[in-house]
Amino acid sequence: MRLRPRSPRISRSISSTRICYVSRQDRFNFNDSIFGEESIPNYSQFKRVTAGDLAKSQDYPKSVTMLVRDFIQDSLYNPNYGYFSKQAIIFSSKEPLDFPSIRNARELENHIIQTYGSYGATVRGPGRQVWHTPTELFKPWYGRAIAQFILSEYMLRSYPYDDLVIYEIGAGNGTLADDILNFIQQEYPADVYERIRYNIIEISPQLAKIQGKQLRSHPNVKVFNKSVFDWDMRDNSACFFIALEVIDNFPHDEIRYSTETREPYQGIVAINEWGDFYRLYERVSDPLISTYLNLRTTVGRASPAIPPASPLLRRLRTFLPFAANLSKSEFIPTRLLELLYLLRDKFPRHRLLLSDFSSLPDTIPGYYAPVVQTRIRDVMVPCQTFLVKQGFFDIFFPTAFNLLRDMYEHIMSQPHNAPLEGSRASPLLTMAAPSDLGANFFFSHNRRPLTDTITSTSGLPVGGHRSSVFSHKEFMQTYAAVEQTRLKNGENPLLEYYRNVKFFF
Repeated sequence: MRLRPRSPRISRSISSTRICYVSRQDRFNFNDSIFGEESIPNYSQFKRVTAGDLAKSQDYPKSVTMLVRDFIQDSLYNPNYGYFSKQAIIFSSKEPLDFPSIRNARELENHIIQTYGSYGATVRGPGRQVWHTPTELFKPWYGRAIAQFILSEYMLRSYPYDDLVIYEIGAGNGTLADDILNFIQQEYPADVYERIRYNIIEISPQLAKIQGKQLRSHPNVKVFNKSVFDWDMRDNSACFFIALEVIDNFPHDEIRYSTETREPYQGIVAINEWGDFYRLYERVSDPLISTYLNLRTTVGRASPAIPPASPLLRRLRTFLPFAANLSKSEFIPTRLLELLYLLRDKFPRHRLLLSDFSSLPDTIPGYYAPVVQTRIRDVMVPCQTFLVKQGFFDIFFPTAFNLLRDMYEHIMSQPHNAPLEGSRASPLLTMAAPSDLGANFFFSHNRRPLTDTITSTSGLPVGGHRSSVFSHKEFMQTYAAVEQTRLKNGENPLLEYYRNVKFFF
């Protein structure tokens, strides 16, 4: 989550970009301007690459094509020039704020702006990309609220039979882990703290080093410097899996639909020999995109970008002057889908705690579209396209939490060795026992009453939800010591900030 000062909107990105459509088989007019279309010579001869391929090179790619998610992955996480590898800094004050001594929200905001603005100030060009998180802004009280949630569930369902096992991805400076461990050490030094196994999975080598230093006083912490998507060990223990302020930066794919046939098309980024960017669309062929679209249909959800179902309306649309024959863009969380399958297969008895944006201002055009922004002369500037110079821009997305809940529960109700949706099952596939997953996936008590439900073969109920979606305020009112963050005039920023954030657990 980022706190950023308001800034004027700009209509184009800093890097040189061109937008057009080229397909091997069809041609579509989708541009905002009908006069801006260009073609790409030799497009079919460009090499198709992935973010993994680009991570092996120190040079910016040229004469290549890739899926949108690979372009975003490369922009954010390339080890040589990626945003989080080279530019981003999570601001952390040395001392916690003394909220009861602050008069009101205005004084608090002025304090934040002054402190935030002086950190990494620059004179020209994109500066150090610094942003706050609620973990840092409200430390230690935010971390203690997370600890209280974990303790309440652990003591109710697992203690004293299981150790307290925690996994955290995207741990930043290690502040959240430190606050959680300090709170548990203070409240339950012998019976819980000594039984903790706290594991951090961190993709950034720089942040992994910072986390190791921050948490060196806690002997029960391990930092794994790797991407969570490279995790190859299966942990059958009951565990908590924490992902706070992480999935907004998970790469998405772009989808558009034919306004005549409603057929989905996958977004492609092409980069020519001069480094110019182009947006292309072709029929869906990527297995992960197909899996997402099939799963969404399975859980009874539809895309807001799909054209009207009536053939007559679609036909009439084609007679409109300059009518585009592709719908508006929709950005789909394919990388998040990969995480859900990984949780099912590698952490079969996990309890997920996830928090992130449910909506965002200043997004680029499209459904579930991201914010693309950079810091110039200490002002955050939003852009109108994700086709920007790799490594200099933050790209982050909102999350459709109700859809996430439906997909998560459907995936977790399947055996851990089940194939991805839409792929062919092996005749040798055997069902996992209910003790391996199913009912034990959600080892906490139900937060939602289940009525008129039956139990599936894997132990999950059919027709009810066993996970919850809370607003940021609801979660903090339930688990935080809210009196510690109340200002002199009675306002409470812990409850009033981050209104566009939700918790899933």
